[in-house]
Amino acid sequence: MSRIGKRPVAIPSGVTADITNGTLAVKGPKGTLTLKLRDEISYTLEGDGILVKPANDTKEARAFWGMQRTLVSNLVEGVTAGFTKTLEITGVGYRASATGQKLKLQLGYSHDVDYEVPAGIEVKTPDNTTIHITGTDKQKVGQVAAEIRRWRKPEPYKGKGIKYRGEFIFRKEGKKK
Repeated sequence: MSRIGKRPVAIPSGVTADITNGTLAVKGPKGTLTLKLRDEISYTLEGDGILVKPANDTKEARAFWGMQRTLVSNLVEGVTAGFTKTLEITGVGYRASATGQKLKLQLGYSHDVDYEVPAGIEVKTPDNTTIHITGTDKQKVGQVAAEIRRWRKPEPYKGKGIKYRGEFIFRKEGKKK
């Protein structure tokens, strides 16, 4: 039994959900998100929430149960509050600046890195070493953060690079004489 899957997804006021043609559409103050529904799982709209249950007693249905409930929960949270990831840049001369839908990164290469931000994602740089990535789709926000971080991952000796806020970088000891 999935402990996560048993709980219904609460729909707050101002958010509407609709199931049509195998897709769940959730509409809220920040926009609309859709999810393609799995055949192994049954979705029912009740008064104040969405109930997710396995349609049959197969291993696949039980395996998808908790994950599908979490995906539905992410849709509801995305259209109400949205998601944010924060990246921190560490290193001498490393900096970032956002202008419109472009993010310009100076990461110690011989050239600047220009990253084109996808639609539906907003990138802000309150200072030179902090990047805030916000959006309604949790998967897109995480993917953009991972793509930006991939340009210069933190190295273990000095900790220089791009890291997530709160991420612990395992530090290695340097060479001894």
